Amino acid sequence: MGPVGPKSPPIEPLRPVPDKVMTMRDAIAAYVHDGDTVCLEGFTHLIPTAAGHEIIRQGRRNLTVVRMTADIVVDQMLAADCVTKLVSSFVGNSSAGSLGELRRRIERGVPKPLEFEEYSHYGMVGRYLAGAQRLPFYPVRSYAGSDLPSVNPAIRKVTSPYAAVGQEPEELYVVPPIHPDVTIIHAQRADRLGNTQIWGLTGVQAEAVFAARRAVVVVEEVVADEIVRSDPNRTVIPAHAVDAVVACPWGAHPSFAQGHYDRDNDFYRAWSQISADPERLRSWIAQWIHGTRDHTEYVAKLGTELRSRLAVGEALSQPVNYGRRR
Repeated sequence: MGPVGPKSPPIEPLRPVPDKVMTMRDAIAAYVHDGDTVCLEGFTHLIPTAAGHEIIRQGRRNLTVVRMTADIVVDQMLAADCVTKLVSSFVGNSSAGSLGELRRRIERGVPKPLEFEEYSHYGMVGRYLAGAQRLPFYPVRSYAGSDLPSVNPAIRKVTSPYAAVGQEPEELYVVPPIHPDVTIIHAQRADRLGNTQIWGLTGVQAEAVFAARRAVVVVEEVVADEIVRSDPNRTVIPAHAVDAVVACPWGAHPSFAQGHYDRDNDFYRAWSQISADPERLRSWIAQWIHGTRDHTEYVAKLGTELRSRLAVGEALSQPVNYGRRR
């Protein structure tokens, strides 16, 4: 019998993976702090409105909000005095009118000025990509001929280290990376670990999550792990990038969640009149946000008739066969 070597260490049992499901109240309390840079992403679809409302309820102050298309939820957070700086590429009430509070603050400094850092849509995409990939900057050729660099000193020029034969090196505009303290997105579903699935219109949710130091995913429903595993290509954001998962049905209202409810166009049209009047706007916030304990109460306040009107019928996709070994 030969010499006996050292014994292999015993195999440790697999540690249970932590469940990341939290209430909205606890997630905002844990991951959004005064003075933070907070990214709220969702392009027309799956806007994290309920998260914005909870930030207002908890009275956060001095936030920098990063949102590619600043719209109603930003107007509401401004009116609630949560925001001192906005980083965006578009401001408006999504083809339905204006944002009264935002216009007052930018155009007249009333009731106080808003610091506004403006980019193009692709400039914001570039910032997210640079942040997600930990790059020092991202080149954007489309700023040539634009006046945006004249109003935003963060948009700068660099000389390309590469040049075509017989040509001078090209000068390109670049944008800096962005690293939000927290990114919050809305999605259709996730499992308890944070594997998040989105279908329909997507924006830059994945890039915004990867660029951030922390990430909160708000979903219409938390589903079993097996459901997510059964359709892995629909997973836009993997669990390792997510810190908290919040189940919040109707959490994107008045925007829509594909397969769950439609866009509330009446609300968008009404918002221009609501936000045009500062007293009416603050009354709306007192009634609909501070006057509700959470988003469940907000949804109940919307009423069954409106929810029925925005309900959508089924339009199921065809199943796919991923195949398996026999």
